[in-house]
Amino acid sequence: MKKLKKFLALVLIATVFYSCQKDENITVPVILTTDVTSITQITAISGGNISADGGATITARGVCWNTAENPTINDNKTTDGQGSGEFSSNMTGLTPNTTYYVRAYATNSAGTGYGEAISITTQSISFGSFTDPRDEADYQTVTIGNQVWMAENLRYLPSVVGPEIGSQTSPQYYVYGYDGTDVNAAKATANYTTYGVLYNWPAAMAGSASSTANPSGVQGVCPTGWHLPSDAEWIQLADNLGGESVAGGKLKETGTTHWNSPNSGATNETGFTALPDGYRRNVGTFTSIGDEGSWWTATEYDPSNPLYRFMSYDYNNLWSFNLLKQVGFSVRCVKN
Repeated sequence: MKKLKKFLALVLIATVFYSCQKDENITVPVILTTDVTSITQITAISGGNISADGGATITARGVCWNTAENPTINDNKTTDGQGSGEFSSNMTGLTPNTTYYVRAYATNSAGTGYGEAISITTQSISFGSFTDPRDEADYQTVTIGNQVWMAENLRYLPSVVGPEIGSQTSPQYYVYGYDGTDVNAAKATANYTTYGVLYNWPAAMAGSASSTANPSGVQGVCPTGWHLPSDAEWIQLADNLGGESVAGGKLKETGTTHWNSPNSGATNETGFTALPDGYRRNVGTFTSIGDEGSWWTATEYDPSNPLYRFMSYDYNNLWSFNLLKQVGFSVRCVKN
């Protein structure tokens, strides 16, 4: 019995020694940062190539970045699976005209290994212009990622009615605060110049069916060569800006000239210049100018309620909600 106990003790000691020796042989992974490509104002693509796993399973990998040299996984990062070999990473939420340092990382039980840091500079905001041939109205446009948006609300106004008139099936056009049917008088108001036109959903869609596609394929009330964005296109915009919880702030006009205080999170770093245009309620009144901005999508939530995008003076979110088709919201068009 004593010999057996002695033998088992020796086995235990040998096992512990071997395990410790094995752990001591594990090192952090060896990884190469791949070139950064497809750099826009707010996005870029990089990745890595893990040439050695360090003797243990790769449990996390991706790229990390910051405006300071030698970023770590405590800074901005992607998470791109597990295992060795090559991988690609989509970086989002970048700021235009900003220099970043990017490097790949890989993690195993010994720790995290990093590739060399690569310096990149994102593109500056790219503005353009467009004239609507229907009424000769001029618009500023802005490129955000791979999308070209109107940087102003649409002002196309073929007719106008007061807020008390509504319809779920016939096109209706409104100007906030105007109660009448004179198009020229409506166009002479300050709200028309600043905030554009409020459209019920039939007017925004101009007879087209709901679309979930990206791009939507719905011209709707937009000029030729442009279209009414689907909710998927708004999702793409938000994702490229770092997610819906922060996208609103990056899209809103700064200050309190138009937005009510505190205009939370507003930086307008995209040049989108979202304004608090208010809306026409389904009960026949205007409301919420200064507090809220709302824009139709080309996507139905259900047969009676289309989706729209919403920003508020006291949050920096970009929300998705749904309301009845007779409600009047603004429109932002996207270039085909």
